[in-house]
Amino acid sequence: MCNREANPPPGELAVPEAARGVVIFAHGSGSSRFSVRNRYVAGQLRGEGLGTLLLDLLTGAEEEQPGCRFDLDLLAGRLRQATEWVRGQWLTQALPVAYFGASTGAAAALLAAAEPDSAVYAVVSRGGRPDLVGNTLGLVRAPTLLLVGSRDEAVLAGNRRALRKLNAQSNLEIVEGARHLFPEPGALEEVARLAGAWLVAHLPAGARGGLGVRGRGRRRVGARPQGWGV
Repeated sequence: MCNREANPPPGELAVPEAARGVVIFAHGSGSSRFSVRNRYVAGQLRGEGLGTLLLDLLTGAEEEQPGCRFDLDLLAGRLRQATEWVRGQWLTQALPVAYFGASTGAAAALLAAAEPDSAVYAVVSRGGRPDLVGNTLGLVRAPTLLLVGSRDEAVLAGNRRALRKLNAQSNLEIVEGARHLFPEPGALEEVARLAGAWLVAHLPAGARGGLGVRGRGRRRVGARPQGWGV
């Protein structure tokens, strides 16, 4: 059963020196916070001065249930919980927040960003399913970048439909020759480059967090860390 009252499972928060924002990752169905692709992108974003939070939105038991894996309201709710947790941590409380979602995780990120009280500054979707959000896309105010491989034809068609429904500043970038998981040489590097440029361009200048000159902040988020789920 999906437990809507449960705190989200563990995650890992990493904040570079003088970070200018923090990006929360929402992975797709069947993946996890240990996704090689998301961890690669997260590392590249930290090189751009952005903090990252890699986390699982479902427990292990919930991952076994299709009804939980595709419950976008549940996933978006967990993502909002994680956002509030980030805003309560001393490393990140002054930093603007953005979302990076893959597959169904991208749909959850857009659904969370569509909430009236959302203060998310930007969204990036990698091989995402924004079409699952339907007309709610029109409520998203955060600048949104859709990244899709040219050979991922069904997902590309859905992203083109979604782009027409987005009222916020948005763009569809097609990575030539890439399939759904961007396994081709250079494809994931292009995803990281485009995502980093979009996030840096749309996060407000001047915000700084992390440990500054004292070094690099890295915290492993437990199942019930301080403030999680509050």
